[in-house]
Amino acid sequence: MTLQQVQLGSGPAVGAQGLGCMGMSEFYGPTDQDEARRTLEHALDRGVTLFDTADIYGMGANEEFLSPFVRAHRDQVVIATKFGLVRKADDPHYRGFRGDAAYVRAAAEASLRRLGVDEIDLYYMHRRDLSVPIEETVGAMAELVAEGKVRHLGLSEVTGAEIRAAHAVHPIAAVQSEWSVFNRDVENTAVPAAAELGVALVPYSPLGRGFLTGAFAAAEQLSDTDFRRNFPQYSGENAARNAELLQPLREVADRHGATMAQVALAWLHAQQGGGLTVVPIPGTRRRTRLDENLAAANLTLTPADLEALEPISAQVEGTRYPDMTFTAAARE
Repeated sequence: MTLQQVQLGSGPAVGAQGLGCMGMSEFYGPTDQDEARRTLEHALDRGVTLFDTADIYGMGANEEFLSPFVRAHRDQVVIATKFGLVRKADDPHYRGFRGDAAYVRAAAEASLRRLGVDEIDLYYMHRRDLSVPIEETVGAMAELVAEGKVRHLGLSEVTGAEIRAAHAVHPIAAVQSEWSVFNRDVENTAVPAAAELGVALVPYSPLGRGFLTGAFAAAEQLSDTDFRRNFPQYSGENAARNAELLQPLREVADRHGATMAQVALAWLHAQQGGGLTVVPIPGTRRRTRLDENLAAANLTLTPADLEALEPISAQVEGTRYPDMTFTAAARE
């Protein structure tokens, strides 16, 4: 199987699923780096062309890890990276936000150096800096396009109004947001705005950070270095109640002879239409899991399947982040 190509809004044609690369460097516990490299090559062989990273993943280490792969396949790979979240080496819990023009330029130059490329294919504003008008941030991003340092622009965790404001400054190719059968607040305003403007949706965490696959039933089962231990939806009593919500997902999977992960991804593919392109970017570090995820692109859910999955998100207990103030949902 090779993925079909879809148009990423006003941006490039890419495989119908991308690959989130964050976990290859940080957040999900120890990584087999050799297997991760083989997974990148295998993904490209299977038709995956959109590879997603950010400057904060591993404090730049993820971009550096991807660099040899991207440079070796420069004409085939669409590399997406992000700016706007700021970390401190001496405080692993710190998260700041920068969207001023000077920072946008400095962050892009640093990402270009780490990736070892002359141009970033898709450059996302990772989070809003509420102290800076979005028009200023996107204006600085547009200057990078004019200078040939960036090809296409994207936004992450934004409201419908913010998409429209940004798009008025420069065409936005894609909006990245958490979207899954568990978490659907992106549908409030961002999805309608994206569909109206011809902007693609790139769902991150489409498998609920692994929870929707049944890989773990509670965050307490994970390693001490796994950042999912901090997420309310997957912890304590919330996890116990939310695990019960997976039963319809399991039943749909059984009917199709599929896995829960494949059904969760197929649900997202089914959200396309009405001018909206959806390109999920499930993350994985293993070739076997990659193949499992890619099979979802050929799984068509029936109206009865979709009806069975529809009520799940309204019953989910707990928020998707410990602190929701930096999400689009908090600004709607």
